[in-house]
Amino acid sequence: MSLLGGIRPPVTVLSVLLLALAGFTSLSLGSLRADRLPEAVLTSQQHFAEDGAIALRASLDESVTDLDRAASLFSSGKPLAPDAVLERIGSVYQKWRGTAVVEIGSGKLLAARGENLPLTAVDHGKLADEDGLAPRMVRLANGETRLLTLSLLSWKDQPQQLLVASSSLRFPGISLGKFRSVAVVGSDGTVLSSDGIPEPEMASTDAQRAGATRDTKQLASLSKAAAKKTAPHPLTVKEPGSGGFPGVSGSLLGGESGGKRTAAGYARLAGPEAGVHTDATGLGLTVVAMVDVAQNKARASDAFAGLVLAGALLLVGALVVALLVATVQRPLISLFLESRRLTRGELTRPVPVPRGAEAARIATSLERLRVQLLSGGETPAGSRTRRVRRTGARTLVALCGVLLLAWCLPLGLIVNRAGDDVVVPQQLVDDQRERTDTLSDRVRRALNEGQADLLSVAALMGSDSTPEHMTSVLEHTAREHVRYASLYVLDADGKVLARAGGDPQDAGGKGPRKEPVALRGGGHSPVVVATAPVPGREGAAVVGEFRIDFLNSLLKRPGLGEIRVVDSQHRIIASNGGYRAFEKLDDERLDALVKSSALTVGTTRRPHGVLYRSGGDHVVAAAAPFVGGGAAEPLDWTVVSWQSAKGLAIHEYDVQNRTVLAGLLGFAVGAACLGWLQIVVVAPLRELARRAEALADGDRRTVLYPRHHDELGAVTRSLEILRQQLQQQQQQRRQGAGRSAGKPKPSAPAGRN
Repeated sequence: MSLLGGIRPPVTVLSVLLLALAGFTSLSLGSLRADRLPEAVLTSQQHFAEDGAIALRASLDESVTDLDRAASLFSSGKPLAPDAVLERIGSVYQKWRGTAVVEIGSGKLLAARGENLPLTAVDHGKLADEDGLAPRMVRLANGETRLLTLSLLSWKDQPQQLLVASSSLRFPGISLGKFRSVAVVGSDGTVLSSDGIPEPEMASTDAQRAGATRDTKQLASLSKAAAKKTAPHPLTVKEPGSGGFPGVSGSLLGGESGGKRTAAGYARLAGPEAGVHTDATGLGLTVVAMVDVAQNKARASDAFAGLVLAGALLLVGALVVALLVATVQRPLISLFLESRRLTRGELTRPVPVPRGAEAARIATSLERLRVQLLSGGETPAGSRTRRVRRTGARTLVALCGVLLLAWCLPLGLIVNRAGDDVVVPQQLVDDQRERTDTLSDRVRRALNEGQADLLSVAALMGSDSTPEHMTSVLEHTAREHVRYASLYVLDADGKVLARAGGDPQDAGGKGPRKEPVALRGGGHSPVVVATAPVPGREGAAVVGEFRIDFLNSLLKRPGLGEIRVVDSQHRIIASNGGYRAFEKLDDERLDALVKSSALTVGTTRRPHGVLYRSGGDHVVAAAAPFVGGGAAEPLDWTVVSWQSAKGLAIHEYDVQNRTVLAGLLGFAVGAACLGWLQIVVVAPLRELARRAEALADGDRRTVLYPRHHDELGAVTRSLEILRQQLQQQQQQRRQGAGRSAGKPKPSAPAGRN
């Protein structure tokens, strides 16, 4: 018999798969427990730490790039006094806590601004090495950590100088909310800086001091655990091409206190893409974010529901298998045995008629063929087949499919459906709001940094700058920063004096815009323009047009769902997915949320987060306007994000998803096995019944060829043997009749005269 053919394999496989599906249903639903702290909350803390790592890495790399670019631009021009260098840098950038210029040869301090720098940490003899100018962290006497960024100032016929800038390891504009703490952790687990935890000695009451002490100890413990988790290489803990955060990240659980449990997320600084290393990633820093979350009441697992569904499937499966065995498998095997008996010449015993329409038709035909063999191959006149109406195999297979659907369809549409009573933790709404606010600040800072870069570039272009020099400076800036689609210098009449990059979109014969950062409306693509006046050239300015793809790339944050940047008229400017420029938000609820976030509360505008409940579909949404000052704040933009709670790891949705999965698997198992049975057994069985009846009706010329080496093929071969035997008997009868007709008739005896 064929391995995949015949009646036994599909019925056996169906039995095994239904038994495995019953076990899967019981175990999958039984293993789901309503944890007191949902998995979605832990995942949200992981994403929060990833946002902090992205913001810190971008800030540190931007600081290194800005200092290198400023030193390079200074070195390409006329020599400047150290005080003038620091004065120009300070007028453009306010990101550094202290700056200094040191003569490399003698180690003499030439100029300094801001806090005192620990210059003794710089070994001037190793500056010529490959990593001599790499950023480095130093610990001050008061315990704080500073990051020193180094760059060279080189002029012809001038002693080489070292430009040094220090910055703290603080998060730029990350929104913490009321109860969250975030820290920067070194590779050894030491907390280098932290935000959100008050100093115990600053607390006014004993309870506050005890809480601050507990938080500090817990942060230290979680930081050491996070440092161990992030020590392995990302390729050893993440599959290549898995997407998401390119570095090592995860979540941790802390202690309990007052009905709350500490949830923490950690993420090591990683490059903008997998496998890309930057100056910041080489520092080995890890971001840890923790928050105390109120725990849910302990609930029982869904083991009972899993057992009930599995038991129902076992009953349905047993009924289906029994029906197939009793009405298809056994009759077909009986036909196989009876046909073999007839071919061996055992014709004394009649052929029993089994159940099933096709099997009964074949058995009736075999009985008629047995009678014909006993009668010498003659087909009695008027013995045409009279069909008895019975339930056919095709109907039985359809009935089995209906029984399986009766179990599958409720699981996909009715059982364990998550309704309006789904508990979405408030922490998820808060995290959506705070992460959206952080992202809004990141977009605003990116525009501010772009305009600050243009101010630095414009400071190097005086009234005596030639177009060639301006073009060289613009090209250098375009290579250093990919945020610009086009860079150019406009005079007061709107004439382009120099340019680099793509064709200008906002140079329409008019002079430079007055706004530092502006949005050009209309057209098929938004054009965000930053402008910086050129000192010494009345009305002239350096103009940079931002790439919209650069803004879109800032919105690629996992765990926030759909993200849009809208202007003051609620038109979409940028997005993390497909969109049409300047179209409106297609949801009135989101539009109202953007309006509410634009309202001033006290003296500032605040982000808003909300949970929308509508027909069982829960949506977590948040909106955060530009707040914090800078050249980009007058744009009055808002970042809005939303996502369905169905995609979050919430217990009710997990139960629903696994229940639907069990129903889909049951449908797939039934469709595959019953379809297999229909193709391999039922359809050939109907064709065999038609041929057997034709043979019993006297068709001796049609040869019966078996298609498969299974029970049906064996019955077909037996029918072919019977056809040949009947044909041989018919020929022998004709030959005997011919010989009888050829003999002379005997003459009558002569009568007496």
